[in-house]
Amino acid sequence: MAELTTLARPYARAVFDLTSDDASRSKWSEQLAMLTGVVSHDEMRTLVGNPRIEADELVELVCKAIGKGLGDESRNLVRLLVANRRLALLPRIAEIYEQLRAEAEHVIDAEVVSAAPLDKAQQDKIASALGKRLGREVRLHCREDEEVLGGVIIRAGDLVIDGSVRGQLERLSGALVH
Repeated sequence: MAELTTLARPYARAVFDLTSDDASRSKWSEQLAMLTGVVSHDEMRTLVGNPRIEADELVELVCKAIGKGLGDESRNLVRLLVANRRLALLPRIAEIYEQLRAEAEHVIDAEVVSAAPLDKAQQDKIASALGKRLGREVRLHCREDEEVLGGVIIRAGDLVIDGSVRGQLERLSGALVH
């Protein structure tokens, strides 16, 4: 994974450096998401790794799969990635690009895992507290997992807050054993 990140980062940085405002960042997010969807498709993955497919042919296949929704700069990115045999990096490039975008816009995505669905007031309270702690706007992504038992687990970047009943029981068990 680290090797893929090392290879993908310069491309993501170059794409990000092309943007100058929220509108262009948003457009690139859409373009990269479309490209990632095409390149991640099972049939396309087999073509990407096939040495018998000519570079121009592969570029055309990817661009035609998206259609007129693909801009000239995005087509150039596809050409560059195909020429350098890096088209398979597109999903990781898109991921890194989104991280750069969030950083520039002072936004962080946070995953909240709970045993039961959280209501709007609970989500707002968590987002507000995280926003104060991290000094950024927080976008919550909530999901349920019965294994949590109760409470919540929050992941935002490198920060992990385990306020779950399961986590508390595990910490208590560890303390009793030692």
